[in-house]
Amino acid sequence: MSFMKRNWLLMVTVVIPTTLSILYFGLLASDVYISESEFVIRTASQPASLSGIGMLLKGTGLSHSDEDSYAVQDYLSSRDAMGVLIREQNIKQAFQQSSLDLFSRFGALDWDTSLENFYRYYKKMVSVGLDANSSIATLTTKAFTAREAQAMNERLLEIGENLVNKMNDRARRDTIDVAMKEVAKAEQYDQNATVALARYRNSSGVMDPEKQSAIPLQEVGTLQTELVATRVQIAQMEKLANSNPQLPALKQRANLLQNEIDRVTSQVAGQPSNSLASKAIAYQRLLLDKMFADKMLASTMATLEQARVEAERKQLYLERIAQPSLPDKAMEPRRARSIAATFLLGVILWGVLTIVIGGVKEHYDR
Repeated sequence: MSFMKRNWLLMVTVVIPTTLSILYFGLLASDVYISESEFVIRTASQPASLSGIGMLLKGTGLSHSDEDSYAVQDYLSSRDAMGVLIREQNIKQAFQQSSLDLFSRFGALDWDTSLENFYRYYKKMVSVGLDANSSIATLTTKAFTAREAQAMNERLLEIGENLVNKMNDRARRDTIDVAMKEVAKAEQYDQNATVALARYRNSSGVMDPEKQSAIPLQEVGTLQTELVATRVQIAQMEKLANSNPQLPALKQRANLLQNEIDRVTSQVAGQPSNSLASKAIAYQRLLLDKMFADKMLASTMATLEQARVEAERKQLYLERIAQPSLPDKAMEPRRARSIAATFLLGVILWGVLTIVIGGVKEHYDR
């Protein structure tokens, strides 16, 4: 008892804490098993404008995707992932077993068994670290049995793979939906252009002004040739035989030929409302609209086909580098090191307090 009075500070700072540490870490602390796995998120590399074998070789490459790795990392540490483990593996009840020590058991000290409190506990038992250089993520799960730690790790990896698949499906749907909407717009535009062209043909009575004007122009050429020949005959007779009885008939023929030429010409390039030339302006505009609509529809159809081909390729890959380990030894708590740390900290605290108390006593003795 006299020893304790003389060395009460040593007892409080070193002996008692070290004894309690030996009792807890040596006899009471529950074993904690740690399972680890490694994975990387890769994405299909987008080939540049290559052709031939260069496109083939570059198109098969993979590159890591840091943004998607962070997304998977955050998801595995989220409440959603915790909820899956609670429903499927009942981890909340497993971490509340009475066989666990008070400091390791969930809800043993504060009696708070809410999901929010368990989520804080979950983040201590599950962690995901990402190597910035290699983009390799390390998933670490802790549990009080080796099988449970491995099962948690395996299920979380599966959850991560499911998330990647959902991201792929969403990207595929978005890509194809956008392309299909563009095709629908192009089809509607092409249909409108076709209907407008057909209505104009029906209302104007022409199929193709350019082709339809070719036949009258050929007829005009033939008539002009006959007119020229007739006028030559008339000129010859007026010089050589002005009283020839055929001269009036030739002049009448020349007048008939000229009238026919004027009539046919007026059909091609006559009054603006009736001639083929006036109708050709509106026809060419509608025809250009139809040609543009056809090209736009063909382009959007090609884009849709390309989108479907691209959608068939899996954009993201969760590649497992190391499978979830099955620990054969509890890695926590580190009993000897924890006891030694408690002892050393107690000794340091005892030394500091001894110096402080000695200084205070010496000050008051003066």
